[in-house]
Amino acid sequence: MRQGLFSPRKLVRKFTPAMRPDANLPNAQRIGPALQTPVKTGETLGRIGSLEVRMARNFKEVKKAQRLRYDVFYEEMSAIADAHTLATRRDADPFDAYCDHLLVVDHDLQKRNKLGRLKPEIVGTYRILRQEIADQHAGFYTAAEYDIQSLIDANPGKRFMELGRSCVLKPYRNKKTVELLWHGIWSYVLRHNIDVMLGCASIEGTNPDAIAGQLAFLHHNARAPEEWRVRAVEDRYVEMNRMPAEELNSKEALRALPPLVKGYLRLGAFIGDGAVIDHQFGTTDVLIIMPVSELNTRYVNYYGADASRYSS
Repeated sequence: MRQGLFSPRKLVRKFTPAMRPDANLPNAQRIGPALQTPVKTGETLGRIGSLEVRMARNFKEVKKAQRLRYDVFYEEMSAIADAHTLATRRDADPFDAYCDHLLVVDHDLQKRNKLGRLKPEIVGTYRILRQEIADQHAGFYTAAEYDIQSLIDANPGKRFMELGRSCVLKPYRNKKTVELLWHGIWSYVLRHNIDVMLGCASIEGTNPDAIAGQLAFLHHNARAPEEWRVRAVEDRYVEMNRMPAEELNSKEALRALPPLVKGYLRLGAFIGDGAVIDHQFGTTDVLIIMPVSELNTRYVNYYGADASRYSS
């Protein structure tokens, strides 16, 4: 365990949970049942200037987050939309119905709704799924790519949480927005007594040979220790050890990694065993595993033992 001023494991025990309802089926191409309204709260988790981080308050805000995801994943990047996704212009799946949705909204960027009221626009989002909610429904989204159940079974006393669908509007891809998102996640971790965060992070492209340096860098420098190691499901497993460590240009490989992956590494994340090609999204996925007790204490101290850095 990394040493520092605060022990995240102890801090996490101080805070308590909320809850959520219903949906269906992992990896479904079809759209699931109607979204359930999240627990309503006006609470701000953090604020920097005009930017505020908080949870989605209602179904309308979840739909706005799905539109943002569509704009980034399908319009800007190379995800392939089916007919329904094209028609709705929303990135939606059954998991959205029972996940919590973390939002960054810009109060200086406002748009009128159908009633003529000005509402701040959503410029960043993260989808969060807690273990107890996943257990009531279709499990974790990540389970379609990685054998995470073996890790969960090996840690029966720990509370797991999945992070996914990370997305920020292009003009807002800066330190301020990313810090607010992570401030929101840290607040959520404390409140819900989370012990382990996990989820898939994506590298653009579906040819592992074209990103061999990035995969090999992660394999040699960030592979999870045995007790936290999770393997990609057998029929989707892609070898990450694509070149010997001595042949690797580590500086170049690190520079090429997506900012989100580099951010996870700075926080102290481990990487799973094997990558997975996601042809729908045009990406190669790697598994991120972040035990709270192993988080870099520099970042824990930065955001605050009680997530108070950007609280308002």
